[in-house]
Amino acid sequence: MNRCPWSGADPANIRYHDEEWGVPAHDDRHLFEMLILEGAQAGLSWLTILRKRENYRRAFFGFDASRIAKFTERDIARCLADPGIVRNRLKIQSAVINARGYLAVVEEFGSFDSYLWRFVDGSPIQNAFRSMQDVPACTAESDAMAKDLKRRSFKFVGSTICYAFMQAVGMVNDHLVTCPRWKPLGGRRHIKKAAPREGGSFLN
Repeated sequence: MNRCPWSGADPANIRYHDEEWGVPAHDDRHLFEMLILEGAQAGLSWLTILRKRENYRRAFFGFDASRIAKFTERDIARCLADPGIVRNRLKIQSAVINARGYLAVVEEFGSFDSYLWRFVDGSPIQNAFRSMQDVPACTAESDAMAKDLKRRSFKFVGSTICYAFMQAVGMVNDHLVTCPRWKPLGGRRHIKKAAPREGGSFLN
């Protein structure tokens, strides 16, 4: 299969590419999970986070935001002692802050899904890139998402992280046109493209 080059040869990464990446997601807990994991990726490869994903689910109680929002210093210390996740205090603390922000967003908009999908007018942006070099690191849409999340006190939500998140949860279809996943996920030429702000791929 002529998959997107970033999928590489690792079975976990290939499975993630084939089954999850770019598939439109509307489940609030899954959206919250992916936002936290994308923030945890900062400075690391996605494969590193993917291999630790189950450990994150265990450490963060299945990404139950109501439980994470109540984390105490003792909970943070427990996470910092857990070799199964990235032991970075700022990233762990950001998960707690973001859980509180998530709960506030759900209260205001009814769901995290309703809030997030507004940034793409409720439907996936369909791109038609032929090379990873053509895929932007961030766009006008991810800029807007990052700005609003930061206004709501979310952490580790820069525009590049937000764009990676948008790609992951199917708000953007950035499978290359040569990838067998592009067309099944709605790939069509010249339909609705993201507005690029700067070049480069989000993947390390």
